[in-house]
Amino acid sequence: MTYTTQQLIDILDQELKAAWRGERVLLSTDDRLANPVVSKAIGADKLSKVFAYQDFRAQIHQYQRDHSVSGLVWHPCTFKDHTIQLPEIHPDLTAIQADKVTLAAAKASILQFWQTAIDGLRLWEAGHDPIEIDTAKVQVYIQDAEWADLTATRSELYLGLCWGNPKECYYDWAYPESGCHRIIAAAAEPSAIKV
Repeated sequence: MTYTTQQLIDILDQELKAAWRGERVLLSTDDRLANPVVSKAIGADKLSKVFAYQDFRAQIHQYQRDHSVSGLVWHPCTFKDHTIQLPEIHPDLTAIQADKVTLAAAKASILQFWQTAIDGLRLWEAGHDPIEIDTAKVQVYIQDAEWADLTATRSELYLGLCWGNPKECYYDWAYPESGCHRIIAAAAEPSAIKV
């Protein structure tokens, strides 16, 4: 019997708790961190807990790849009176090839939700200093994106137009192989909330 996505999440949660209770010991932590000052400041006990969990999580990721177990979880996103179910890669799991296909398949419904929900709002490209943009620029990003995601606050809707590796697309270091253009729909200038 192959474990399900939810079972792997539960197993990882149990393992993390066991590591922090000190029930998992990794004796080779000195070899893992090349900086002896940081290693001494953190302490061997804490490093052991971190690396024990990290090693276990790597085994779970390999299990996912070997048995084609999805890393996707689904959650609702609500903005104004609209709600949609969105797929996203669980933070402790990895994406398998089929997950990227599922993310891409959800793009059309996410964009339809976006178009319906942003009526009357201004568009901003997220960044250190958000820049107001027009729908033509957003359309270029939409066509280049492999998949889309959404995040909502009470008054703002964030559209992510992503490509590349789903586990790396939100990190600046992954650009240009992976990335995500973030568009903010807001009535006025976006808030300083980091989403």
